[in-house]
Amino acid sequence: EEKAWSRYLIHPEKYIKNKISLIVKNSKFLTKKKVAFTIALSGSKKIKTLNKKFRKKDKATDVLSFPFYKENELRSILRTNKEKLYLGDVIINFYKIKKVNFYDHFDSLWVHGFLHLLGYKHKKDSDFDKMQSKEKKILNLFKKNVSK
Repeated sequence: EEKAWSRYLIHPEKYIKNKISLIVKNSKFLTKKKVAFTIALSGSKKIKTLNKKFRKKDKATDVLSFPFYKENELRSILRTNKEKLYLGDVIINFYKIKKVNFYDHFDSLWVHGFLHLLGYKHKKDSDFDKMQSKEKKILNLFKKNVSK
């Protein structure tokens, strides 16, 4: 949606697919699933509109997540043999990404959004710690398997 993204991500689909395949290969519960979700590469205006409409916050933010399933529904679906799984939508604001270490910050934001789609939350400190730990594991996995 935002043309400025093309300065950094020439093939965003390929970039994300490579990263997701690393997550799936190293995940116990996603290994036999075809996981799908959308990432909208947005700007401040669009994300501010969405944030106001769905979260009642009239400001631009860095990332928004819209899970397709409620947390308890997702858990039961993950236990089934259902192979294809649509998780929801992640929207990322180009103008909130630090241009120094662009890829690291971009990865951090979409992984954060992705974990929300998987049911992770961070309202309580204990939930925040769990989510942050999972984020770090995934981001470290990316660093071990560098490919942009």
